[in-house]
This record gives sequence, C-alpha cells and structure tokens, in this order.
Amino acid sequence: AVIDLARRTGCRGVELRCADGEPVSPQTPPAALREVRDRFADAGIEVVCLASYVRVAAPDGNPADDLLRHVEIAEQLGSPYVRVFGGRDGQPDPHPAAVRRLTQVTERIAGGPVTVLLETHDVFLSARAVAAVLAEVASPHAGALWDAVNPWRSGESPRQAADALAPWLRHVQLKDVASPQDLTPVLPGHGAVPLGAILAELDRLDY
Repeated sequence: AVIDLARRTGCRGVELRCADGEPVSPQTPPAALREVRDRFADAGIEVVCLASYVRVAAPDGNPADDLLRHVEIAEQLGSPYVRVFGGRDGQPDPHPAAVRRLTQVTERIAGGPVTVLLETHDVFLSARAVAAVLAEVASPHAGALWDAVNPWRSGESPRQAADALAPWLRHVQLKDVASPQDLTPVLPGHGAVPLGAILAELDRLDY
C-alpha cells in the first residue's frame, strides 16, 4: 500500500514508521526486512528515514539497546537515518540522559552507514534544545530532524530554528496545523505554520 501510494503521488522517497502494526517493526525478521528493501528498490523508491519511537531520554526501559536494534533495521533496509524522540513531557531534566545514550550509541555505530536523528519533539520541542544535546554528543552519527511545527509553536522563528539546527540538520518534516494551540493537521499551506519562510531558510542553508 505504501509503494502504491508513493507511485500514484510521484514520491521518490518515504519515511517508514517502525512499530507494531506498521510495515516494519522491531520484531520484523531479517528475511522480511530484505523483502521490504527489495520491493522498495524495485519500485525506485528510497526509504529516506526509519521513524522509530525510541525515546532516548526515557527514565525507564533500555533506550540505547532499542535504538541499536533500529539502527540494524535501518541498515538492512538501506535507510541512512533513524528518527528518535527525546522523552516524556514533565520528566525532570532529560538533557543528560539524551546526551549519555546518544553518545553511547553513536560510539557503537561509528563508521557505519546510519545516522541517528533527534527530532524537535516532546521534551526537546525547540531547535535550541535539540542543538544543545547534539553539541554535547558531537558525533557525525548524530543529527537533527526539524519537525516544522514544533519549534514554531515553541516560539522560535524560522530563522532562529534554522540557525540553531544548521550544523546538524539532516532531515525535515514539512507539516501544517490550524494554530499553535490546535494541532489538527491540515494540508500544507492551509494552516498557520510559516512554511514559506521555513523553505526560504532551507534555501539559505543550501539544504
């Protein structure tokens, strides 16, 4: 279904969510992952990012081990990126845990083909917060994913967000919503997110 939709809409690349009920999950066996990779390759569609639901600053569980599993899946799919989230709203100071776990994982995957992308989301809603984590991790295998909605609704201008993320920016999600308070998705250009200004900033960065 994903391939058919991509073909109908002229998409040359897709993000694949990695979770139960999605095209791939952390439990998908290697043979099935190879089949998914080959089907996308035969269709001429790139898996541009594996969208995980790992929270690298989560106060419980084994986020580093979970992330390494997703890196393996990305490698098997031929995807260059794995998206991660930060933590859960309300948890105390998620920054140290995120730095520690991303450092641990990026040291393990050094020299490999996959980069882990911390999205502007949840406890790291702003570009400044994501940039602060990545500056401490200081690894070529750690980058930023700019979700266009979240830095904007945190009060950052497109210029501020672009400048903060510039050294680490690898992937962008362009979305639109009704307002900073009403996050109901709408068609791009029909909501309140300043997408034109964001695109201009991406041009300025030669993204």
